[in-house]
Amino acid sequence: MNLTVRRAGLAALAAALATACAPQTSANSPSGKDEKTGTLRVWLFQEVDNQPKQRIVDAVRADFEKAHRGTDVTVEYIPVETRAQRIKAAFNDPKSAPDVIEYGNTDTAGYVRDGGLADVTKDFRTWSEAKDTDPTARQSVTVDGKVYGAPYFVGIRALYYRTDVLRELGLRVPESQTELAATARRIRAARPDLYGLAVGGSYTYGAMPFIWANGGDLATGGNGSYASAIDSPAAQKGIKAYTSLFGDDNCPAAKCAGMNGNDTVTAFASGKAAMAIGGNFSRAAVDTGKAKGKYAVVPLPGLKPGSIAPAFAGGNNIGVLKSTSHRTLAVDLMKRLASKKTQGELFDAMGFLPTFTDVRQRAAAEEPFAKPFVETLAAGTRFVPASPAWAQIDSSLVLPVMFQEIAGGKKDVAAAAEGAAKRMNDAFGSLG
Repeated sequence: MNLTVRRAGLAALAAALATACAPQTSANSPSGKDEKTGTLRVWLFQEVDNQPKQRIVDAVRADFEKAHRGTDVTVEYIPVETRAQRIKAAFNDPKSAPDVIEYGNTDTAGYVRDGGLADVTKDFRTWSEAKDTDPTARQSVTVDGKVYGAPYFVGIRALYYRTDVLRELGLRVPESQTELAATARRIRAARPDLYGLAVGGSYTYGAMPFIWANGGDLATGGNGSYASAIDSPAAQKGIKAYTSLFGDDNCPAAKCAGMNGNDTVTAFASGKAAMAIGGNFSRAAVDTGKAKGKYAVVPLPGLKPGSIAPAFAGGNNIGVLKSTSHRTLAVDLMKRLASKKTQGELFDAMGFLPTFTDVRQRAAAEEPFAKPFVETLAAGTRFVPASPAWAQIDSSLVLPVMFQEIAGGKKDVAAAAEGAAKRMNDAFGSLG
């Protein structure tokens, strides 16, 4: 049933929000201006099916314009793939820059280093709803103790599996990573037309839980200074566990080494895989394919039976650009776009998990699909190093190259991890 329809308390919250969000004047814009009327420009990410998101945003825009006479808001939906170029160009050209942007939470440190995001620490701390933000989401907008946005939604991955296939083969749902690998191979042996577990050499965020579950990490450090830990013994154990799934007995390297996360979900949705590691945001794609009505989701298991592997806490944030000449209005619009009401509606329409713990708990209680993702969050999630270097490491495919070298038999785990660690340290050394 629709979460926002059933959540009666949010109606009152929305009414209160109109006055509670009316911010005090903030006059620290580099332009020296804090105009209270005029046009605010917003850049949000374009979704595969953007209409539900647009309807929700249009309602927020209408309420904002009604609350602030003499203002209007223009919203542009930009492709996620070109976000880096568009947003960095906006940082360098304030006249054409938006006032408010949606950005990936792994981009926070880089955008702060580039000087593009406004420090909204005081605004966030005095925002009544902020107290219910989960710690990981709060971390995703924080750099060196300062806040540079409001969490918008969180993306968590879990294990999708075909209920009919497991039932047909008399297999139970895996409860540990050892059982997961064994189940995947048993499926492949009995049904060679299927991948047991779809994995991808370019699926960094699908591989990370194996590294973290085995006690490894991506890097060590903090406060802007990091060193790679991808070649540590524990990390290598996790890398080996993940890359051992590339083979004719599960997901052949020739086909799977080049796959990314979307490819693995597509394989599952199209009926080519019995299991896949997908996000809460993957539901719409799965429900348009052959797997619709024949799957379930559980947390990705950890090492011990019944445990949950640490997942990457992905998602997006909403931020204000430092160059805005409408800072007070932009902060208010940021809060409205990232409010409890809006996040609840986004969950209903698109499956985006709220970053507020109370809204998310209600979502899990009222929508069974959300439960395994909420359980994964509750078990503890991890994040990438809060360094501007991560964007370079990610875009230069350091980890995918490592996985593919191993899957393709070009290097063993130790050699590939050593090479990846060197490339990561080069990036950390140049950017912090």
